[in-house]
Amino acid sequence: MSQTPNSTLPAQLTEVIEEFAELEDRQKLELLLEFSRELPELPERYLNSYDQMEEVVECQSPLFLTLEYDDDAGTAAIFFAAPPEAPTTRGFAAILHEGLSGLRFEEILAVPEDLSERLGLSKAITPLRLRGMTAMLGRIKRNIRAHQAGSAPGQPG
Repeated sequence: MSQTPNSTLPAQLTEVIEEFAELEDRQKLELLLEFSRELPELPERYLNSYDQMEEVVECQSPLFLTLEYDDDAGTAAIFFAAPPEAPTTRGFAAILHEGLSGLRFEEILAVPEDLSERLGLSKAITPLRLRGMTAMLGRIKRNIRAHQAGSAPGQPG
């Protein structure tokens, strides 16, 4: 676990990290699989419309994401598409969805890059797969920064 306190983490993400912290490596994999089954379905407007989403090519399995912004509230909703046969990727996406979707831009941007380490998955998951989670978080942050600057990459519209 990182030495940095969880003070910059949103409450719901802190809860997820604490869930993982209480488990042995094998149990962490089981919890990740549980999360993979909880990834919400895409809204109908994105079904079969991956061209409206951004592919995260660093993931070993096909993963697409998109954000929808509520500028009045300063929040971002995050949507992921990942195949059921990619439970690790889906699990990471579900963690990010549960932990970040609907939060204020500043809260999401403040999430530390070492999130996968904070989950304690480095002994249970290969570095290549962990890099995929880091890439997902990086894309989310990059898209929020681009949106704030007035040009969101990979976004409809």
